[in-house]
Amino acid sequence: MSVDESIRSASPGLEEAAEPGMDKTALIRILIVVSGMFMIGLDFFGVNVAIPSLRSDLDASSASIEFIVSGFNLAYAASMVTAGRLGDLYGRRRMFALGMAFFTLASLAAGLAPTPGVLIVARVVQGIGAAVMTPQMLAILNTAFTGVQRVRAFTAFALSMGLSATFGQLIGGALIYLDIAGIGWRTIFLINVPIGAVSLLLMRKYIPESHGTGRTGLDLIGAVLGSCGLLAIVLSLVEGREQGWPAWSWVVLVASVPLLAAFAWRQNRLERNDRAPLISLSLFKERAFSVGILIILGFFAAMASFMFVLALYLQDGHGVSPLHSGLIFGALGIGYVPAAFAAPRIAARMGKQVLTLGALVVAAGYGLMIAATSVIGVTGPSPWVMPGLCVAGIGMALFANPVTPTVLAGVKPDHAAAAAGVLSTAQEGGNALGVAAIGVVFFGVLGHGARGAYADAFGWSVAVLAAFTVVVALLVQALPKPAPQN
Repeated sequence: MSVDESIRSASPGLEEAAEPGMDKTALIRILIVVSGMFMIGLDFFGVNVAIPSLRSDLDASSASIEFIVSGFNLAYAASMVTAGRLGDLYGRRRMFALGMAFFTLASLAAGLAPTPGVLIVARVVQGIGAAVMTPQMLAILNTAFTGVQRVRAFTAFALSMGLSATFGQLIGGALIYLDIAGIGWRTIFLINVPIGAVSLLLMRKYIPESHGTGRTGLDLIGAVLGSCGLLAIVLSLVEGREQGWPAWSWVVLVASVPLLAAFAWRQNRLERNDRAPLISLSLFKERAFSVGILIILGFFAAMASFMFVLALYLQDGHGVSPLHSGLIFGALGIGYVPAAFAAPRIAARMGKQVLTLGALVVAAGYGLMIAATSVIGVTGPSPWVMPGLCVAGIGMALFANPVTPTVLAGVKPDHAAAAAGVLSTAQEGGNALGVAAIGVVFFGVLGHGARGAYADAFGWSVAVLAAFTVVVALLVQALPKPAPQN
């Protein structure tokens, strides 16, 4: 199936979403899965508005702040593919429940963390729990639903991702402003505890168990190689910048190349010997899948990095409150929500070029924000960035909605969780690498942290991200052309 066909095939079902047929069990099943995705997104994006508060409360350095953000993403990305195989082997519902339990307990630990080190460890465990959950959620939706219901389920999942991204900062800012029980930023993590507990109670009754029927076994050596390769990149970028780029940081960065090469070689060898690789490299023979992974990696690296630097610019540069910052971030949702509902019809008309349109609209939104901050600096009215945010939100919706069916088109059900793991690894790996890399640009321009330099640091960082997003739009052109139609 071509990319354009896979996108168009989803659209008719979306138009039929108003038809009856979704019973109570199906709705609760979707709600449980969506709640898991929303918890992950809320914690990832909500923590951005908490950065100044937790830095002051815990006396955290800029390197600690980057690890609090990227540590979650790194653990998420490094554990994702392994978690996908675990779902195939031991059951997707079982691993979904295990991941939910890990994430919920780690959220409790993060909410009670007395030091930056404890919070970083809790965030890493959160990332592992999120990694165990995510491929199971996608595989559960793929195997528990068919036809129109499957389309509805994936639409709800994509919408929960978008809403958690666009409103996560607003919810986080509101929670900090309310200062429930005097604990401030900690409520961003503690709110997950009751949500996770209720989901775990409902899961056994409403989520059916499923397994992959392919090869068995788990490649622990490959998991270590892949994880160490990603860790080497993030560690060198974050700690290297903080310590003035000592020699060891360059050695570690270079070491990531043979580590990742060894990981790829081992996966290829296991597959050729008919054993069970973490990633079936044959997946990448489908051009839509392999190019789509690069597109997802690049787009979400830029998106996560943008959220990070905007939060720093607004709160540290402008000095606005977390609630004020969250309200400004809410402009993303103003653009995202209506565009998300329009995206299926646009995708049906444009095919893969809807991804091009989405990426270019995001880049245009970034450009508007660069123009606004060049005028207002750190003393002008901060809401001037909101029109650009609204435009960027429209582009994010146009990109995020069709990209999942595009990349997962044609993947065998036996490899559903593993393929979903690769997709999510690309997204979360992009998040981790993007935040680490943009930190080099942002803090490099910022220098010693003079307040006026925040506008320049934000402007240069977003210019880099806009250029990167344009490259993503160009990559979309490498996706397969639509097959001839009768």
